[in-house]
Amino acid sequence: MTLNKKTRLILSIAGVLLIALFILFADKTFSSFNLRIFNLCGIYIILALSLNLINGFTGLFSLGHAGFMALGAYVSALLTMSPAQKEMNFFMAPIEPWLAGIQLPFIPALIIAGAVSALAGFLIGTPVLRLRDDYLAIATLGFSEIIRVVITNMQSVTNGALGIKGLPKFSTTWMIWCLAFLTVVFMFALIRSAFGRSCMAVRDNEIAAQAMGIDVAKIKVLSFTIASFIAGIGGALLGHMMSTIDPKMFTFALTYNIVLIVVLGGNGSITGSVIAAIVVTISMEALRFLDGPLNFIFVQTNGLPGLRMVVFSILLLVVVINRQQGLMGKTEFSWELLAGIKPAIGAYFSKKSGKESN
Repeated sequence: MTLNKKTRLILSIAGVLLIALFILFADKTFSSFNLRIFNLCGIYIILALSLNLINGFTGLFSLGHAGFMALGAYVSALLTMSPAQKEMNFFMAPIEPWLAGIQLPFIPALIIAGAVSALAGFLIGTPVLRLRDDYLAIATLGFSEIIRVVITNMQSVTNGALGIKGLPKFSTTWMIWCLAFLTVVFMFALIRSAFGRSCMAVRDNEIAAQAMGIDVAKIKVLSFTIASFIAGIGGALLGHMMSTIDPKMFTFALTYNIVLIVVLGGNGSITGSVIAAIVVTISMEALRFLDGPLNFIFVQTNGLPGLRMVVFSILLLVVVINRQQGLMGKTEFSWELLAGIKPAIGAYFSKKSGKESN
């Protein structure tokens, strides 16, 4: 079913207004816990889209996202905290004098945090992206751990293992979801540009892309740098939402969650990343009761920490085995796709009932 341009525009505007109304409703009526989960969905959308740019659209298997998030979170925290807050946090070792008096508004600090992460992504990506497949994944994971270890040991800059507490809560509902919306729009524009088509050409066949005149190395590094910038933004938002950060927040487990979202949604699908980020974030909280005491008819437990992740992993394993391309594959949401769902479902059940009658 094909819709004209005017109809698609009207539907898109109506969809954006409905989403805005729901965000307003959530901000006003949700409990503090539910609102935090709702906002976490928005942050994971940003992070999943940044990783999907590398893994899904450029075809690079990277596992270093937590390191760039950590850089973004720490840079934003150090730039937005007041001198008094810094003095309270850095009691084991005094903060570096050049950092003690700096305090910037949130938006400039957020941009600088993303820029620092992007610079780190460029410096790491230039030599590392010569590797492929598993070797690239191991190298990026190694650099992520190096960043975390450096942060842990830079006592006078990052407060070391103690972390930083009392961050200003700049990550409001509207701030998070406006940035999530801008990230989605940016990703759609990027993928539909000449650069985005070059990324997908590199993903599909590097040799053919190079034969067509595409600078493969440049595309890889630029893609990695842009994704690192977005990851830094996501890390900063996460830190200001939690109001506290420490090196243990940015372990491989955080990268694993984002990879999980990208794979479940579909490598190379922006819509899939958005849907999977919401589904995974809510599901992980909904299954949290499994970690506590359970009382079934024949089985009773005093609490099995980690059971939630076991059950969640099994559910995801079932989904991935039965649909290896993820929820959306490489397709994107469109009003034509939505309009064609109902006829497709009707045709499926008509065909099924016809077989049963025969």
